Amino acid sequence: MEYMDNWEKYYHAEERDALVQLAIVHAQFEIIHPFVDGNGRLGRMLVPLFLFESEILSRPMFYLSAYLETHRDEYYALLRGLDGPESWNRWVSFFLKALADQARANSHKAREILDLYARLKEQVLSLTRSRYAIPLLDHLFRQPIFAPSRLSELKGMPSKPMVMGLLRKLRGAGILAVLREARGRRSQILALTELVNLCEGREIL
Repeated sequence: MEYMDNWEKYYHAEERDALVQLAIVHAQFEIIHPFVDGNGRLGRMLVPLFLFESEILSRPMFYLSAYLETHRDEYYALLRGLDGPESWNRWVSFFLKALADQARANSHKAREILDLYARLKEQVLSLTRSRYAIPLLDHLFRQPIFAPSRLSELKGMPSKPMVMGLLRKLRGAGILAVLREARGRRSQILALTELVNLCEGREIL
């Protein structure tokens, strides 16, 4: 608890460079390892929360895990080797590079998502000729894996038969794919495959 108290004070301290401070905050949390399980996940969650609280981000959304997973061996080796000024310099350099590289990757992915939305907007409008096309597409971008039976309950959506008709057209055009067919009480599950694959960075659907 003494270490965590010290860590919490440093987390909220005003340092000259917030990103260097974050590098130290993250490392110290992983070194203290305060919980039996979940320290890695919590340590990664602290990154966007700290950036948001420091007003570097407008929302607490920053996915650093992809970089750390790709450089997993170096990440753990640097954490385990923290025993003096030089090792801390190496760690901070690694962490700052991780932030910069991941920020570029995140920005590129955000642009790809916006481009996908613009392309699908035209395609869905042309395909359905419906005033509900854009509200439907907006929902699919908020929740790209979904149960069709729930859509008609959402604000601004038409009747269930009309929603199902729109979804059939999107399935027929290959925009949506069936992940699970309806059976008994189990609802059908559909997915906006391009968005899911884009967010995952690989083809999983």
